[in-house]
Amino acid sequence: MATRSRTRTMFQAKFQSFEERANSSKGGERLRRLRAELLRRGLDAFVVAHADPHQNEFLPASEERLAWLTGFTGSAGVAVVTAKKAVLFVDGRYALQAKKQVDTRAFAIAHVDRRPDHWLAENLKAGSALGYDPWRTTLDGAERLAKAAKRAKARLIAVEDNPLDAVWTKRPAPPLAKVVPHPLKYAGETAPSKLARIRAALKKQKLDAALLSDPAAVAWTFNIRGGDVAHTPIALAWALVPKSGKPRLFVDRRKLTSSVGHALARLSDIREPRTLEMALGDFARGKTIRLDQATAPRRLADVIEASGGTVSKGADPVTSLKAAKNKTEIAGARAAHKRDGVALTRFLAWLDREAPKGKLTEIEAVAALETFRRATGLLKEVSFPTIAGAGPNGAIVHYRVTRETNRRLRRGELFLVDSGAQYEDGTTDVTRTVAIGAPSPVTRERFTRVLKGHIAVARAVFPGHASGSQLDSFARAPLWTAGLDYDHGTGHGVGSYLSVHEGPARLSKLGLAPLATGMIQSNEPGYYKTGAYGIRIENLVLVVSKKKPKGGEKKLLGFETLTLAPIDRRLIEPKLLTNDERAWLDAYHARVLRELGRKLDPATRKWLIAATAPLTLA
Repeated sequence: MATRSRTRTMFQAKFQSFEERANSSKGGERLRRLRAELLRRGLDAFVVAHADPHQNEFLPASEERLAWLTGFTGSAGVAVVTAKKAVLFVDGRYALQAKKQVDTRAFAIAHVDRRPDHWLAENLKAGSALGYDPWRTTLDGAERLAKAAKRAKARLIAVEDNPLDAVWTKRPAPPLAKVVPHPLKYAGETAPSKLARIRAALKKQKLDAALLSDPAAVAWTFNIRGGDVAHTPIALAWALVPKSGKPRLFVDRRKLTSSVGHALARLSDIREPRTLEMALGDFARGKTIRLDQATAPRRLADVIEASGGTVSKGADPVTSLKAAKNKTEIAGARAAHKRDGVALTRFLAWLDREAPKGKLTEIEAVAALETFRRATGLLKEVSFPTIAGAGPNGAIVHYRVTRETNRRLRRGELFLVDSGAQYEDGTTDVTRTVAIGAPSPVTRERFTRVLKGHIAVARAVFPGHASGSQLDSFARAPLWTAGLDYDHGTGHGVGSYLSVHEGPARLSKLGLAPLATGMIQSNEPGYYKTGAYGIRIENLVLVVSKKKPKGGEKKLLGFETLTLAPIDRRLIEPKLLTNDERAWLDAYHARVLRELGRKLDPATRKWLIAATAPLTLA
């Protein structure tokens, strides 16, 4: 037993921490300090969002205002603070997490469906002053706040120096990670070629320029990567790309080595970020400039309009270009998923041996999985903090284990592990739900319904330009017939050694952007029983062309599954699957064994042979 304990301690997590990053016990005191600052400034209400000037999902420590104030560490949320009330709005992924992290005596918690702007319209008094940070609020967000203020007969005030910064003591310094090149062997297209395609898109849309506010768009355009935020290899930077002439790249020069600086100088006019407003104002007069509605701050729209320019609100041209992966990126994604599948299979085999002993914890499982990935020798980062929920923790959709919440994996329970990796040739994201010991008939039934939805998406054939909203119900239908559902999207776009959550398309009720060949999406239906367990099955899929059937009139698309890892057969009730569904699963498992088996040690290969055996109805 002592030897096995030492074996487990050999696993270490390098890219993720298990410490609680925020302190809910200080929420009330920090809220009082913020209210005093608002009173000093003559503001009756203020909006604090999980946001930086680029709307990144993962924020630099210097931008974690919402976490500092409330204790909530999820990747999406917004707080509204007035003199008497404070409300934190989160979506369904974070409902349980928020209740655990936030001092509910100081902050009420509401589902984001209630809409912070609607709440403000109902709670602001006539003549009151509502403040917001125009650098951390999008154009659409500012419009919603303006409408709310108008309904309440209140005043909306843009506050450039965020009042929270005046009371945030020991605020971390902004990041200064080095910018690195993203080689052509991974990018598949040169930066000049990408700039030419961006300019062509600008001319087609009759735009004079685009302001790239998403650092992932800047990274893709100039074939660079960085390390300014956790889990996503980006450098915080801006770029102004005109329809003709040299683009301007706004990046802190301290992040550039001599060689990278010289290479970027051949492509662009490099300037410091602090000069962005002045440069944009000088350029804007008489011009129409595209601002990305998902990431551009309201402040930059104000600069353009004050300088006599016109704002064109919409997706920047890079969004769709970046989403459709080229042949090199697709080949890289396949290679990354095969490599990642080997690491994940090694982990699942190890988990199957260790977990039933009753001594394994969530943290040990997370550390082990990261260690298996690091053993590939090519892991650059994890693509997000691993979600590893045992038993009731699995019902917390975006659960992050800490030393305070760490739980043992117990017999008779489910273990949900959602994880991903960043390799230079691709980004992965995969979820497997595993039975620890014998599962109950109810969990088998629920798991099989989730699997039926997953297979429905994987097998879907649809017209070109169909949207993710049209496919979302494919995954939910088997749950709906049993009166069940899940409170998150079915899938999201994934970048190429970039963000694990990428637009414009997503498999969701709100996914209105059309799907196109080369896009990578996740396929991840689930089911969650609060206080008991969570179920999710996630593979990444590539949008591919499908052969038009005889007599067909429309271009057809479908999915190629990229992720390679066994799905726990012990949790499947075969009689609930149709013949076609069983055939899909057996074929998928045969492919997993074929592509991974030769890369595994004999013991793990033996485990995989059993884990991928065909289903039987007996």
